[in-house]
Amino acid sequence: MSVFRRVVLPVAWLLVFAVIALALVKIAFIDGLRAEESGPAPMAQVGTPAVPAVRSTVTNTVQIKATVQSDPAQPVRSTAAGTVVHIYRDAGTTVAKGEAVIQVRTEQPREPAQAPAPGEEATEGQSSEPVYVYTDVPAPAGGKVSELGVLIDQQVTVGETVGKVDPGSYTVSGPVTAAQQFRLLGRPGSAEVALTGGPAPFTCPAVTVKTNASDAGASGGGTGGGTGAAGLVVPAGGLQPAAVAIPGGGGEAPQDGGPATGTLSCAIPSGTEVFAGLGATMTVTAGESKNVITVPLSSVKGSVKEGIVWLAGEAVPGAGAVPGAAPGAPARDAQEVPARESQKVREPEQRRVKLGLNDGSKVEVTSGLAEGEMVLEFVPGAAAPPAMPGPGQMVYGPAGG
Repeated sequence: MSVFRRVVLPVAWLLVFAVIALALVKIAFIDGLRAEESGPAPMAQVGTPAVPAVRSTVTNTVQIKATVQSDPAQPVRSTAAGTVVHIYRDAGTTVAKGEAVIQVRTEQPREPAQAPAPGEEATEGQSSEPVYVYTDVPAPAGGKVSELGVLIDQQVTVGETVGKVDPGSYTVSGPVTAAQQFRLLGRPGSAEVALTGGPAPFTCPAVTVKTNASDAGASGGGTGGGTGAAGLVVPAGGLQPAAVAIPGGGGEAPQDGGPATGTLSCAIPSGTEVFAGLGATMTVTAGESKNVITVPLSSVKGSVKEGIVWLAGEAVPGAGAVPGAAPGAPARDAQEVPARESQKVREPEQRRVKLGLNDGSKVEVTSGLAEGEMVLEFVPGAAAPPAMPGPGQMVYGPAGG
């Protein structure tokens, strides 16, 4: 037993430590210097997505959430200075446009009497009765006299508000964002309005666009201008749609959300049963282009009428490094190098193009790009929408700036 503890056991431990030391030396100084063969290339790669320019139909349709509002009462202003002598229409009565509401009497100065000629007898003094002029003050619009703030024998001045006439008409209006305003630069002639819980959709003959920075403008046609009716009045025939694209904010596809920058409104035709506060949806079509060259809106960086696209670079032959090879390892034969490793891609080419209509997802290219040409799906530097690739799928991302 003493021989085992003094001789056999120490020798066994010595052999174990010797084996461990030899294994460490082999790993550190032999296996570490041997070139490892590269394994399979990873399935997921970062690439730059490209899309072709294709022919399509672009319909520029914008939907706006709106509200029905009562048109404001029109003031009745005195057209003469003097005394109110007659009231034709009291508050609450109906009046037609141009019909007299009140009558104002104005005293006119008399001409001085002429001195008699030599040899003529002086005539008796002229009549001392004053000369009066009577002026009827008309109603500015047809409707109901909602207010009448004058009394008989009351003195009024020129331009003084003596009453108000409620036209009894309505206007549907809603806020528009900057993106929607750019899309509506084509000046649509009409809009289809669908009332919430109301009658069947109907057409407003004239659309009015007003920016929040505008204080005044032309009033809309139809039954009087309502709230937000000042601004640009579009005739029923409409004008030729302008070439429009959302200004490049990094090339991201524009969204209809955002702060309101203007108001779109139109007068509701008379006879339509509505009331103030009723919700509505306005559908405005600002033009349509058929069988035209289009690209995704996210591919374009630009503003009105002009934009910039990036043509996808083509692959060219070139030497590539062997992935996974250790420094100093011998290169593999050309036949062993995968095609993707021996190809380099040219930098995307920037090109200016002329733009037409857009529908919020794709834009018409009127010149500068041929059908079938490949362009980057996202403007370089723009944030791509998040995507979850499946097994074996490419992971796309925007090209570096």
